[in-house]
Amino acid sequence: MSKFWSEATKTLQPYVPGEQPKMGNIIKLNTNENPYPPSPKVLEALDHFPKQKLRLYPDPEGTVLKQALSTHFELPLDHVFVGNGSDEVLAHAFMAFFRHNKPLLMPSMTYSFYDVYCNLYNITPEHIALTDDFRVDLQQYHQDNGGIIFANPNAPTGVAIDLSDIKALLERNTETVVLVDEAYVDFGAESATGLIRQYPNLLVVQTLSKSRSLAGMRVGYALGSPELIAGLERVKNSFNSYPLDMLALASATAAIEDTAYFNETVQQIMNDRDWTVNQLINLNFEVLPSSTNFVFAKHETASGSELMAYLRSKNILVRHFTKPGIENHLRITIGTRDEMQSLITALQDYKA
Repeated sequence: MSKFWSEATKTLQPYVPGEQPKMGNIIKLNTNENPYPPSPKVLEALDHFPKQKLRLYPDPEGTVLKQALSTHFELPLDHVFVGNGSDEVLAHAFMAFFRHNKPLLMPSMTYSFYDVYCNLYNITPEHIALTDDFRVDLQQYHQDNGGIIFANPNAPTGVAIDLSDIKALLERNTETVVLVDEAYVDFGAESATGLIRQYPNLLVVQTLSKSRSLAGMRVGYALGSPELIAGLERVKNSFNSYPLDMLALASATAAIEDTAYFNETVQQIMNDRDWTVNQLINLNFEVLPSSTNFVFAKHETASGSELMAYLRSKNILVRHFTKPGIENHLRITIGTRDEMQSLITALQDYKA
């Protein structure tokens, strides 16, 4: 620990991302990346981008992308915020809306960056336990709070929350911000974006990393009332006025506009997810119902750490968490059908 660090830096507990292997010949099913390339329209936009413009700063407002999102979601332009990946958008939201004297309510088992941000911004979290079947029960969030955040579908479990339950929560909780993190919503869950005009305290955050195949471009966005968007802009412009570069803006705009390619690839991933679930069940795995591009599965006898190590020996990477209650589960990204067949073949050969 460096003597030059501030006391606040010493107390940080950073988020640990999934492994990005340096070697080849790996089937990478550990970080929920899309197995398909970006839209051909994205590639075309990059090919035709006037590269001499890169000497200039990008549009600090990201106007072209905001306009595409505004059209796509049928929301006014002042209901849209864009940032450098949904993680940055979430960070700005924590700063803008959750630094109160009351606790931030969140699931006890969810995206671990939420606790990192609480520590970073000195926010007190209050963790609400999942049900015995790993569901987020929003009925348990009826208490005094400085804000509420949850992922729908939840991560790492992949289990979705009914839109009616989110609406019921918004009816009860009107005085603080409710943030719905919809990183995986396109793979089978119901988005809360249709509720934004009705509930001014609702903020929906999404990303282009998963369903739009742009994890390498780092593009995220938030949708909400003008009051919430103005708060995000205030924080953003106090931190980094130019969060999205020109190439990111061009590629993200093209990706949003290519609805046909988006629908095709998302459906293929959902089909392969359903196939994978059936195969895992036949191999004595218990698999949670998934509305994401991954599955959360536990073998009836083998431990999660043993299976992860075995699959790694077969050049297949999956994600394993050591948190009590899920220490024997694996989070397995849905790749191509060939990649999922390789996973199943390896598991068929597994000897405990």
